[in-house]
Amino acid sequence: LFVSDSFPLLLPPAMLRIVSRIPRTPLMARTMATTAAHKTKLLINGEFVESKTSEWMTVKNPATQEIETLVPVATADEMAAAAESAATAFKTWRHTPVSVRQRVFFRLQELITKNEARIVDAIVRENGKTVTDAKGDVFRGLEVVEYACGISSQLMGETIEGVSKNVDTYSWKQPLGVAAGICPFNFPAMIPLWMFPMGLVTGNTYILKPSEKTPGASMILAELAQEAGLPKGALNVIHGGHDAVNFLCDAPEVKALSFVGGNKAGLHIHRRGSENGKRVQSNMGAKNHATIMPDADKETTLNQMTAAGFGAAGQRCMALSVSLWVGESAKWIPELKKRAESLRVGPGSDPKSDLGPLISRESYDRVHALIASAEKEGAKILLDGRGVKVPGYPNGNFVGPTIITGVTPNMTCYKEEIFGPVLLCAEVPTLEAAIEFTNNSPYGNGCAIFTSSGAAARKYQYEIDVGQVGVNVPIPVPLPMFSFTGTRKSFQGNSHFYGKQGVNFFTQTKTCTSNWNFEAQSAAKLDLSMPLHK
Repeated sequence: LFVSDSFPLLLPPAMLRIVSRIPRTPLMARTMATTAAHKTKLLINGEFVESKTSEWMTVKNPATQEIETLVPVATADEMAAAAESAATAFKTWRHTPVSVRQRVFFRLQELITKNEARIVDAIVRENGKTVTDAKGDVFRGLEVVEYACGISSQLMGETIEGVSKNVDTYSWKQPLGVAAGICPFNFPAMIPLWMFPMGLVTGNTYILKPSEKTPGASMILAELAQEAGLPKGALNVIHGGHDAVNFLCDAPEVKALSFVGGNKAGLHIHRRGSENGKRVQSNMGAKNHATIMPDADKETTLNQMTAAGFGAAGQRCMALSVSLWVGESAKWIPELKKRAESLRVGPGSDPKSDLGPLISRESYDRVHALIASAEKEGAKILLDGRGVKVPGYPNGNFVGPTIITGVTPNMTCYKEEIFGPVLLCAEVPTLEAAIEFTNNSPYGNGCAIFTSSGAAARKYQYEIDVGQVGVNVPIPVPLPMFSFTGTRKSFQGNSHFYGKQGVNFFTQTKTCTSNWNFEAQSAAKLDLSMPLHK
């Protein structure tokens, strides 16, 4: 999905190296609970409880394959209890004054800041990110919590006095009920913090389903939310796979459903949830294009392309995965290769690592297969990250930075989202050709242009058919006062995550028209015609 979307990732790769060492950990494969390994708990009605399930999933360290924890496949009764708890809590939480709800999130903001190291540790061990990248993951989620702290101004309704004689009309934003969120593995802190703070502060209660591959950060955040003052049942956490997803799509208590992840799951969730009358926002896959103009600042552009293409091992749906080199700028590609070659692959716990492992062996095999398909279909592997060896970590899911040139839109590596440290390169003659190339992609998550021409930037941002555009900004993820606005095949739904659209997603508008005439009235004549406000 996105960059660790931390601003440090816009710096040259050499400056992204970390300064502290952290142990290691996770991944996933279904197993029976016959081991003494740590077991991740559920959160139901304010209590962290061990599941009664007999089926568990293993979370492994992507760098070592060591088992970190077992994640339960929650039983039907446990999921029903979570939904019932959230529905019961809504009856009182919805009436909690907005100022009181805000104070909970002021406290949560403080607690997240104090416990950053714990959350970062869980991300590094389970996801494999470097420490700097994991800190960015936490920080960009924390910004949404801070936005929630000032939600009162965004919940104001509208009013017009005197729409007719003695008649006033006014509206309110009211919560929906129980909301739910289904999270991906690649932002273990940021995406949960996109979801439950906005849902709760607007007066809803919430059921969170963390990724079964990276549950640790979500569990810490849920613990901190309880400590911040959420009442019992306001936030519940369940775990599982397909059955848990379908439960949230079907449960009548759930009125709104948020998802971030791949297209196959996202389309299923949007369809099934919508068929059950729920609001659904579904952020899905991407193929983000960068257009490099010959007049761009070369050093800055190459540094930003390196960071945005290979950071987090390319496991971001806002990563720049396709680069379009206009005219003479194509001569810079060999210098991009040198920068990519200088990056160090290793475990996220190693301060010298620039990028860590892929999340799973399945992802590792898939990225290898897509690189091989590019070579078979006529592209050139300018830099090959397959087979990279990391001393001391023979079982890690490591793939090094890979650059593929001569890519065309009909190639498998272009049509599919790679989700690895692979940058595709194509040469185009003009800005117009780059815009057409980008617009012909079915995805619309993000894109960027690098140029020193205001006219070129203006033309690009106006004509490009992509929801989030960067001008000399490689990863244009909006801050929370705006909304995350992917389009086309990258999004399904009507209202986007966080910002004003996030508030609209979690609320419904009630409009009241009132007639108060202070003066005494004589009996009015009965009139069955359409009322006219005059």
